Amino acid sequence: MPVAAGCPEGTVAVDRPEGRECGAADRLLQQPAETKMNIGSRRVVAILAAAIPCLAGADAAPPTLDPVVVTGSRVEHSSFDLPGAVDVVDAGRIGADNARINVSEALAAAPGITVQNRQNYAQDLQISSRGFGARAAFGVRGIRLISDGIPASMPDGQGQAATFNLDRADRMEVMRGPMSAIYGNHSGGVIQLFTVDGEDPPSVEARISAGSYGAWKTDLAAQGRAGGTGYVLDVSRFATGGYREHSAADRDQSVAKLTHAPDAESRVMLIANAFSQQAQDPQGVTWKRFTTDPRSVEEAALLYNTRKSIDQLQGGATYERRFGDDVVQLMAYAGQRSVTQYQSIPRVLQLITRSTPANDPKRRQSGGVIDFDRDFSGLAARWIGRHELGGGRLTTTIGIDYERASDDRRGYENFVGQTLGVKGALRRDEVNDATSVDPYVQAEWLIGRWSLTGGLRHSRATYKVTDHYVTDGNQDDSGTVSYSNTTPLLAALCRLTPTLNVYASAARGFETPTLNELFYSGPGGGFSYDLKAATSKHFEIGLKAFVGNDSRVDLALFAIRTANELAVKSSFGGRTSYQNVGQTTRQGVEVAVDSRWAGDFTTRIAYSGLVARYAEPFTTVVLGVPTVIESGNDLPGVPRHTLFGELVWRQQASGWHAGIEGIARSKVYVEDSNTQQAAPAYAIANLRLGFDGQRGGLRYGGFLRLDNFFDRQYAGSVVVSDANGRYYEAAPGRNWLAGISARYSY
Repeated sequence: MPVAAGCPEGTVAVDRPEGRECGAADRLLQQPAETKMNIGSRRVVAILAAAIPCLAGADAAPPTLDPVVVTGSRVEHSSFDLPGAVDVVDAGRIGADNARINVSEALAAAPGITVQNRQNYAQDLQISSRGFGARAAFGVRGIRLISDGIPASMPDGQGQAATFNLDRADRMEVMRGPMSAIYGNHSGGVIQLFTVDGEDPPSVEARISAGSYGAWKTDLAAQGRAGGTGYVLDVSRFATGGYREHSAADRDQSVAKLTHAPDAESRVMLIANAFSQQAQDPQGVTWKRFTTDPRSVEEAALLYNTRKSIDQLQGGATYERRFGDDVVQLMAYAGQRSVTQYQSIPRVLQLITRSTPANDPKRRQSGGVIDFDRDFSGLAARWIGRHELGGGRLTTTIGIDYERASDDRRGYENFVGQTLGVKGALRRDEVNDATSVDPYVQAEWLIGRWSLTGGLRHSRATYKVTDHYVTDGNQDDSGTVSYSNTTPLLAALCRLTPTLNVYASAARGFETPTLNELFYSGPGGGFSYDLKAATSKHFEIGLKAFVGNDSRVDLALFAIRTANELAVKSSFGGRTSYQNVGQTTRQGVEVAVDSRWAGDFTTRIAYSGLVARYAEPFTTVVLGVPTVIESGNDLPGVPRHTLFGELVWRQQASGWHAGIEGIARSKVYVEDSNTQQAAPAYAIANLRLGFDGQRGGLRYGGFLRLDNFFDRQYAGSVVVSDANGRYYEAAPGRNWLAGISARYSY
């Protein structure tokens, strides 16, 4: 970069709205000027000054306090200047003395996000955002998952967080609220993972960790640049005996990533990943068993040897080309996923004999073994233009997303004769196709102190069922259903001072039923073509403030009203059906405070308060009994209060670091009537200690952590509205994890 006139030698100039600033390029370009120099000398907002201690000592706000994000606006943007709730979980937190297996290790510090580790790798994590997604029996729904610009959610809104590769993670961006509406079929928000690019110098790395309950993980990686092409290769293997009985799992994961810049104006990324996992399924337990023997399982899990295997391959490519101030971005991906799951549906509910009547529900039972092969693919294109308008800067994004998934789905009895937990006779044979086409437009106008954002997305999702299993008492479920909706977004941000921004935003949300929610919700337990998509209205106001050089505060207040909310209609025989239950309301507050202290200390505090309620009465089935759910009942699976606190000490000179974190969560209702025993409130503390060192080209490190240090017994997650009252999934007591790593650069 050339030296600008009027600047000292060795510095560069960057033009800001308030004038030209000279300084080091890496410092000036990393963050907006508003967050750089002399923050401590600027006027502190009085309402925050009393609450947040301010310690002098730094010349500029730490970069971690104002990270650059792309989620929300789809262009690089200071998180401080984005009119929405967004948090960045950087590589340091993702890999900070963790096994890097589950995103729950890193997302506990993000307000508004509830991540419940089921201690059940067969069912993945339970992730909810502002209460959306809490009822998911497995996987992630209601939240859009994206990895390196490539969707990790299917067209029906179902996603798998387990496929995120945390070993090569650079950061995760977590967005809640109206700004996420432009991403389409979800109501809760967006979690986007970005992995590292290969850079000089080349290096090889090995990492091994081991811990309680027979858990261990190895990871091997290589990265660098060759001939202008950056490369990243990573393979890992994880295995655990499981905290609970019948919860062992093993996982193999790999990723290969290439980045290349053919010229100064373009960039290509190629990425491929593989995921393979076999896991036992301990399922939930009753309250009695949870309190007397939390590590145990119900007998059905053992009788039927409940388990799940997953194999997935995926590849994708992105291309970016700049034309002056304009950018064209293209993306394509494709993959295959195979799943076999053995459930504990009782033999007596499936067995058909010659004397079984034609109208007996057994004839519609699709069996206790789920077996499907999925092909999925997608395309995306967007144009981003930047222009001067009315004395300000207008950034416009126009794009279209296309996604497709096709499942060859089969169901089998989970018995042969008297032998249980094996693949038996065919009971289901169908093809499920899901497609979505979503054009959208988004614009941001920066003028003076104001940032005005508007967007519009039209979503259309189509599901098609081709039923090949039609017998007496099991009619043809073939058919097609489509959902469409247009979701607008409006947002405004005002820079009241260089260190204080306030904003407001509003949007409509759109969330289709997933295929799994449609499968058993129709007449007689067949496919439902009558369920409606849920629509929601989101409102949010917030502020973002720097307090001195060393603290940042983010505050968001929100209100959401949802129509046609999806909830459980009944659950019987291992099958759950769903219904639209009218309106629900969600109101809450999210606060995050990051501070840097003297003596190499940093702190983070994150609080979420959420009241999520049914606004209209409806009828459902609770433990086999039709029950009227009153208006005002809490949505199950949603805690009202969640508090995270962390104190970290890091001494750069010695390489030693230590941390203590605390997590507190209020009680969680387990079903819609709120009458069954709620999962109690709890508070736990985690400790960690580690070191890093370097000798020549060799960088090494190690860590030890103790989770649930005070050995509290609590339910880490719940199975919402389970038909057998098996709602509770116990979290581990005091447990340890240790690891060592070495990286050689050459």
